[in-house]
Amino acid sequence: MEAVLTHLRGAIERGEYAIGDKLPSEAELCRTLEVSRPVLREALRALQTMGLTVAKTGKGTFVVASSVEEPTFGDYSAGDLLEVRRHVEIPVAGYAALRRTPENLDHLAHLLDRMERETDTTAWVAMDTLFHLAVAEAAQNPVFRRVIEEIRDALARQSAFLNELGGRREQSNREHRAIVEALIDGSEHDALEAMSHHLDRVETTLTDIVRSVRTDTPTEGGPEA
Repeated sequence: MEAVLTHLRGAIERGEYAIGDKLPSEAELCRTLEVSRPVLREALRALQTMGLTVAKTGKGTFVVASSVEEPTFGDYSAGDLLEVRRHVEIPVAGYAALRRTPENLDHLAHLLDRMERETDTTAWVAMDTLFHLAVAEAAQNPVFRRVIEEIRDALARQSAFLNELGGRREQSNREHRAIVEALIDGSEHDALEAMSHHLDRVETTLTDIVRSVRTDTPTEGGPEA
């Protein structure tokens, strides 16, 4: 999928597909790039998330930008989402370290164990959002949970994006482990630091994806599936 995305993104950024142009049909792209339709569709979804294309039902996929400005996740831009997460989830982690119950810790530990064993990205992403909801619950303030619920869909979209394009899953598991260990220790300072580090890494990966310059030219026959 990454090879297909690199090829299509590069073609758009080089102007081979100009703003307003319609991309070739899925069938044509699959033949040209020699990939399966599921792989192609993943790449096309990533292009939309990056803001380079839009899909019009019954008409196809059209180019709407020549370079990546900022990804959007559902109703929210990456920048807006991260800004809110910093102002909410970092203090939430601190409160959770001070207020968590044994039941909260059991729930978080169980979730983390499942996430570390999970190999299916879709299932992992679902548990990722549950993890952040569980931290909010441990803060013992229903307003915090309501805020995380509001951005839950965006969090899931962002998580999937980072895992598909940034290979974040294992690193994220380690960061989640550090958060849980801080909550177990009841250390507000460590919890704040662990959540802050987690969001720093999210921002770094997003920045790397957006700013990356794709100069590789696919070999004849296109990328392999």
